[in-house]
Amino acid sequence: GVNERPPKLSRLGGGDWSRTKARVKASVRAMAEELLALYAARQARPGFAFGPDSPWQREFENAFPYEETPDQLKAAEEIKQDMALPRPMDRLLLGDVGYGKTEVALRAAFKAIMAGKQVAILVPTTLLAEQHLVTARSRFAGYPIQVEVLSRFRSARDQQTTLQGLRDGQVDLVIGTHRLLGADVGFKDLGL
Repeated sequence: GVNERPPKLSRLGGGDWSRTKARVKASVRAMAEELLALYAARQARPGFAFGPDSPWQREFENAFPYEETPDQLKAAEEIKQDMALPRPMDRLLLGDVGYGKTEVALRAAFKAIMAGKQVAILVPTTLLAEQHLVTARSRFAGYPIQVEVLSRFRSARDQQTTLQGLRDGQVDLVIGTHRLLGADVGFKDLGL
């Protein structure tokens, strides 16, 4: 349990057990209905269809200093295909540490930024935000892309500068912790 006392036990087949089962069943049904409504609304809403890869996109991808895995190449291609569809993308990329998810995300980010859209990457820890910042700035060096980070490691002044850059479109890619979910975070044209 979430508090210090142990959870209450019920006798199977008893009244408490039946009421608990009914409450859980109703809760799961309500959650399923909410998810169905959410996904129906997402499918009905038009999205932005990104164009074909530009020469810069191919140059950016070819500059990756490591050999990609077949799964990494497949994931990157499938994501770019999803981005070309005129509906909101709904894809989850997962994998073990060190298997190239960041590079796949950066390729998608590059494509979105080259189409004039902004990108936000949400990460679970401040340390990971800083690591991704270093990686993104390194990969995007030589391209007109402004990358910033939002986390508790940044001063209030730096955070305000980044927030203003997001609102006016000067920041192309922001990497951040739950700080990205703050009510004061706004984008000029978020695309990914």
